[in-house]
Amino acid sequence: MTPARVLTVAGSDSGGGAGIQADLKTMLALGVHGMSVLTAVTAQNSRGVSGAWELPEEAVRAQFRAVADDIGVQAVKTGMLSSARLAAVVADLLTGVDVPVVVDPVGISKHGDALLAAEAVAVVRDRLLPVATVVTPNLDEVELLTGVAVAGEEGMRAAAEAVLAHGPRWALIKGGHLGAGSDAVDLLTDGTHEHWYRAPRHPNPHTHGTGCTLASAVACHLALGHDVPDAVGRAKQYVTGAIAAGFPLGSGIGPVDHGWLQRA
Repeated sequence: MTPARVLTVAGSDSGGGAGIQADLKTMLALGVHGMSVLTAVTAQNSRGVSGAWELPEEAVRAQFRAVADDIGVQAVKTGMLSSARLAAVVADLLTGVDVPVVVDPVGISKHGDALLAAEAVAVVRDRLLPVATVVTPNLDEVELLTGVAVAGEEGMRAAAEAVLAHGPRWALIKGGHLGAGSDAVDLLTDGTHEHWYRAPRHPNPHTHGTGCTLASAVACHLALGHDVPDAVGRAKQYVTGAIAAGFPLGSGIGPVDHGWLQRA
């Protein structure tokens, strides 16, 4: 039987911990067929991003059409879009696509390197979020997109409301950056129904690729037929295990372990 098919639209991480590489590893681990539209190439390792090069608009369109028109997709995940022009191209491609779309509004890397141009923020907010089934910002990305700063768990509802005001069906506000308490807490809401997800906060510093991995896992479970709250719950379980098993690589921040399920 042909497995469920999930498409990632994102940048390449040459170090293999995040981006397209993390997405495809997640998809393999969760039993779906992963496909890719590359938006940019980065020179990246455990210490940070030393260079980034965007692909031409026509290359992004051609990759998407090649996959969507022949193979077909059952869910799409977006990650690094780099520039306003590429964000606009991707928003156009996804408008009217009748499958779940998970938008990870990547703003900066784990090391603090900018992965989205300042002028692209408005395009992501105004054109991409309205086509999203689920948007998965961390707290820094919430502030980048909406101006809402969250200092504690009680502020996550206001953050979700601010994100939902831009049109996605569901907002998954990731509270990992709160950095306090024994649990990592995330809030999923469509403005009416709330779902809180809690998992033990692991002290492991090797967390490169966490956001890419979570968003990809959500897309996988949506493609497999789960509803949004269930897909997010399953994705949270997967990424929590991946963080716990994260390993040192190079001289900086190592990646989460996408293959931990196979060794569990």
